[in-house]
Amino acid sequence: MKARFWRRLTLASSLSVPTASFAQDRLADPAGSGPIVGAVTWLQGTLLGTVATVIAIIAIAVVGFMMLTGRMNWRYGATVILGCFILFGAASIVAGIQSTAQLGG
Repeated sequence: MKARFWRRLTLASSLSVPTASFAQDRLADPAGSGPIVGAVTWLQGTLLGTVATVIAIIAIAVVGFMMLTGRMNWRYGATVILGCFILFGAASIVAGIQSTAQLGG
C-alpha cells in the first residue's frame, strides 16, 4: 500500500515540474520553415480566434434550441457540441498527450 502511495506521489510531482525548457530544444523550428510556420499559425489563429468563437456560440445556441424543440436528434446535437469542445480544447488535449508521452519515454 505504501509503495502505491509513493508511486502516485512521484507521478504527481513529476507532472507539476515545468518542462518548457526541455521542449524548446526538441521542438525548435527547422531552418527554412518560416513560411510554413506562419501559415500554420494563421490557421490556428483563425480556428481559435474571435470569429470561430462567435460561430461556435451561435452553432451551439441553434443546436440547443433545435434539441429542446425536438427538431434535432439528440445524438447529432451532442456530436456538434462535443466537436466544439474538442476544437477549443485541442491545445490542452495535445499538451496532455505530450506530457504523457514524455513520462513514458
